[in-house]
Amino acid sequence: MRAGGGWSRLLRLSWTAQRGCAPCGNQPTTRLLLQPRLLGCRWLGGRMAQYSTEQRGRLHSPDYRLYFKNSKGKYISPFHDIPLFAGPSEEKEISAKRMKLGGSEVVLNMIVEVPRWTNAKMEIATKEPLNPIKQDVKEGKLRYVANIFPHKGYIWNYGALPQTWEDPHHKDLNTGCYGDNDPIDVCEIGSQVRSLGEVVQVKVLGLLGLIDEGESDWKIIAIGVDDPESQTIHDIDDVRRFKPGYLEATVDWFRVYKVPDGKPENHFAFNSKFKDKAFALDIIKSTHEYWNALIHKKSDGGAIKCTNILVGTSPYCCNENDAQAIVECTPSSEEKQSAAKEDNWYFLGQ
Repeated sequence: MRAGGGWSRLLRLSWTAQRGCAPCGNQPTTRLLLQPRLLGCRWLGGRMAQYSTEQRGRLHSPDYRLYFKNSKGKYISPFHDIPLFAGPSEEKEISAKRMKLGGSEVVLNMIVEVPRWTNAKMEIATKEPLNPIKQDVKEGKLRYVANIFPHKGYIWNYGALPQTWEDPHHKDLNTGCYGDNDPIDVCEIGSQVRSLGEVVQVKVLGLLGLIDEGESDWKIIAIGVDDPESQTIHDIDDVRRFKPGYLEATVDWFRVYKVPDGKPENHFAFNSKFKDKAFALDIIKSTHEYWNALIHKKSDGGAIKCTNILVGTSPYCCNENDAQAIVECTPSSEEKQSAAKEDNWYFLGQ
């Protein structure tokens, strides 16, 4: 697959699609929703607190929801309203003609669903309005991943790229499988332990092609641009060089993480080999285009909720009052939190 031309076309598509589009409610637009950010720009050094979260219900309970707000304190969807491309709010436009990918890094937003070393399977609730983060429930029980020796919980900061969607109607030519109906997943491998709901600006290093219960489930390998290790790690080969064993542990983790639940081991595309940055960017490009069709009602999303307040061209766009009403319908936050459970260890035979 060729990354250069396709990725540049994506940048043009994203910029054109959002140019001149105002948020719902006839409010003037203050920034471009989808905009690429390049390492080397003058504003890279300062991380801006563009997003905050609001907890509803008790953590580690079925009621728990983590809603997102923008810098103005307005409720938004992390799935649909947080842009794929990272960028400062004061930057109005970035023309596609100014995009020079050679020698620069495209920086993307990642939403942290599961901090490293934790076990609770938290995820963006794609089938709920405004898509808060919640803990997954299966057969009436809260889900936790097992500790499978020597791995404690999730071994990276785990999350998703906003404005991406693995289309369940599209059969991938590489895997021969259909998409898993979720935003594309990210394993952030930096030295920091991130926070639940944190929006991290990352650069892409490569990709692992997981086949999870017969579905394509791409795993993007990335690192936060604010992490000290990002100065030396630029691609998948650098991960092997500076973090020996980490990629092998990643394959092992995804291969067996469902075995304690009585399920068979997972399989991988490409004989469990990691693909490079160019390949990963092409996959991200395609999932962003699938999302663009989804949010504009050009693709059948089934039960997925596309409620948003910032994608002005979307038929699912709502106003701020509607968004606030959605949140107010959920249980309020409680200071007392349920203790995390399911911290057992498993030792699997060879």
